Amino acid sequence: MDLIKTIEESQKRDVASFKVGDTVKVHFKIIEGKTERVQVYEGLVLCFKNAGARRTFTVRKNSYGVGVERVFPLYSPRIAKIEVMRPGRVRRSKLYYIRGKVGKAAKIRELIVKKSDKAAAQTASAAVETAAEN
Repeated sequence: MDLIKTIEESQKRDVASFKVGDTVKVHFKIIEGKTERVQVYEGLVLCFKNAGARRTFTVRKNSYGVGVERVFPLYSPRIAKIEVMRPGRVRRSKLYYIRGKVGKAAKIRELIVKKSDKAAAQTASAAVETAAEN
């Protein structure tokens, strides 16, 4: 059991900090034959599942009036970066009830952040991005 945990810990890497209720852009690398491109998937984070290196998160978006959900592995090397577009204010850890909502009822309130906190978060995310590039 300890061997599995040590292997999982070595697989982890730094990712952007975001939580359930945030609207995020996930930049996902897609390999088609010999070419590789980055596809952006923007939506609402519904939940986090599992723990350790197998942790996943679900993102939901509306595409042409149809709700589409996609599950991403958090520590996947195919995720180029994750941008938080709009922090959400929620009181639940799983937002499955959003699936049944339509239109304005499906909106999440925005978390209002102080300017000083926002500046500190941006410098921290910039430091993480430079560390990931190196």
